[in-house]
Amino acid sequence: MRAASGAGPAGARRVGGDRHTGPVREQRLVDVTRIYVEPAAAELPRGRQVLERWPDATRVEVDSHWNIPELHGDETNVARWVRIKREALVLGVKKSLAARPNGRSADFIAPSTANGCAMACAYCYVPRRKGYSNPITVFANIEQITGYLSRHVARQGVKAEPNQCDPHAWVYDIGENSDCSVDAEISDNVDDLIALFRALPTAKASFATKNVNRRLLELDPAGRTRVRFSLMPEEVAKVLDVRTSPVAERLAALDDFVAAGYEVHVNLSPVVVTDGWLPQWARLLDSLGEATNEATKRQLAAEVIFLTHNGRLHEVNLGWHPKAEELLWQPALQERKRSEGGAVNVRYRSGEKGRYVRQLLDLIAERAPYLDVRYAF
Repeated sequence: MRAASGAGPAGARRVGGDRHTGPVREQRLVDVTRIYVEPAAAELPRGRQVLERWPDATRVEVDSHWNIPELHGDETNVARWVRIKREALVLGVKKSLAARPNGRSADFIAPSTANGCAMACAYCYVPRRKGYSNPITVFANIEQITGYLSRHVARQGVKAEPNQCDPHAWVYDIGENSDCSVDAEISDNVDDLIALFRALPTAKASFATKNVNRRLLELDPAGRTRVRFSLMPEEVAKVLDVRTSPVAERLAALDDFVAAGYEVHVNLSPVVVTDGWLPQWARLLDSLGEATNEATKRQLAAEVIFLTHNGRLHEVNLGWHPKAEELLWQPALQERKRSEGGAVNVRYRSGEKGRYVRQLLDLIAERAPYLDVRYAF
């Protein structure tokens, strides 16, 4: 189609049960040498499991997982952004349990069983909230969290009307502030959540991931967990998706996860407007079709999310990954928007963004007509 072969917009830049008894599989992501521990978390079974996995790690007692000056809010940490993610781990207790209504990707956002991530995607919103590198925090009170979720699901009853989240089940996002595929390499929290939703006929779990963790194929989700693999053109991912599984590896995993009993969707996000962005997406959509069999295509759906960036994160990124900001920070294409929390965000200008969305949706219809777009913004 014409839009797919044209040049990019003016101002865009070109892109250049304890199952965890052995060693951590994702050595490239985590090599824990220091664990910050809330005393109450260390007393719980899940907390002891995590501590026993790294017996030689230095333990630092902290009053709160939210208030660790060495990790959060210290601007000098920007030079150690990735090192902190690899070497530090926080063990805490989730004190406030609530399932917040969502209505877009999921019906509800479940209470977190982890916060932070070992990966370092340059556009990630989580550092904006907690501060700087934000390594993984594991919440040890998993029994409280799963008990709360069971009761919350029971109160909803049967879903009376279909919506964009799911036609039949109440969907709970279990990974809003972390990547569950990586979390599953740290503790059994994700295993417990998948087992919980397997037994809940009116609800299903959902999480997005940029990491291929094939141990999840062993967990028998019975169709009650939706995995949303995030995809973007490889040219962009090489710059922005730091420490993640390559896009080709994510594509190669889709059929296997469907065969293992997961519902598999894709997140086409974030969509970054650059010179040649539509041809890049055309190639990715062609690769998606080539990587998936008919069984996968029949159940595949997509969420399409264009980039929203943040002024403070822009400044932080300049300290550790300025090349990413050549793609993310494009004043000629973007406008300021203040978030509900008061932060200054930037997004593509409203009139132009609508055009970009239509162009990408037209491209999806042409190159991947089997792909049901649940929403796009």
